[in-house]
Amino acid sequence: MHDVLPLARSTVDPDAVSRPVEGLVSRLVADATTQVVLVQRGLVATRGSTLDLRSPAEVPGNVWGADNVVYLGRDDDGAYLALTLPEHLGEERDLDGVPVVEDAGLVDVVATLDFRHLRDIGDALPDRDAGLATTAVAVSAWHVRHPRCPRCGEPTEVIDAGWVRRCTADGSLHYPRTDPAVIMAITDKHDRILLGHAAHWPARRFSTLAGYVEPGESIEAAVAREVMEEAGLEVGSVEFVASQPWPFPASLMLGFRGRLADSSDGRVRVDGVEITEARFFTRGELASAARTGEVLLPMRSSIARALIEEWFGGPLPTPTTA
Repeated sequence: MHDVLPLARSTVDPDAVSRPVEGLVSRLVADATTQVVLVQRGLVATRGSTLDLRSPAEVPGNVWGADNVVYLGRDDDGAYLALTLPEHLGEERDLDGVPVVEDAGLVDVVATLDFRHLRDIGDALPDRDAGLATTAVAVSAWHVRHPRCPRCGEPTEVIDAGWVRRCTADGSLHYPRTDPAVIMAITDKHDRILLGHAAHWPARRFSTLAGYVEPGESIEAAVAREVMEEAGLEVGSVEFVASQPWPFPASLMLGFRGRLADSSDGRVRVDGVEITEARFFTRGELASAARTGEVLLPMRSSIARALIEEWFGGPLPTPTTA
């Protein structure tokens, strides 16, 4: 297993004790040394294989409201903020097709940026940028999805530098949520690995089985339940391997390796709803299928890829081109 999984890497001190400090974000926005992670539609601004960090002065317009900004922490180079840009930026235009005045400067800046999905670039980012981007995307997604109080439905306001939402009616406090999910490399008595194809995936995509932990359930029990539900197989021993955040929008992936129970007949019975196909692969079979493109493996930023390659014993081959 990788020492540290791609989206679990970070070098920045989250400096959580500073979040409630009055006026923190305003001071950081006014500080020329502050560096800003730009997020739009769940994507992050990049330059090559690094984040395209900007100073606050480089991001004009009325976008620095509390709902859009999160304090990410600091290191020896200074402080970091995440700024979520409007989803429909630049869509309001005058009769000549020019962005409306209050958007024009920001539209020009955004037009120069390369926004990419963290799934696609996460493994290539350096440690600092991986941690900043993962946190920025996760907290931004939480703000977008939770503008109102889950208790009474009234609007909430952002406090503590973007890390808390407070109900304007009952004063209740709400924090970014993380949903635990198990993901498992299951093998049989022949040391073959079980991979499945989800109904909503592109053709030929295979990965390890996974699912959310239910209320009142241990993570080990969740592994056994998910494998039984999705593939009709009884799991015996399970062993925790590693975890990493997966902010799409709010998961914490808990990786396991496991073996079928001795009493299992090893016959796969997919549920036909979530999983439409599942089968066991030897190392040779998977290497051949990956090389020819018969099987498309998970992206390298995922814990699924790490689990599969740990079982395989190293990097799997990439598809060859004709």
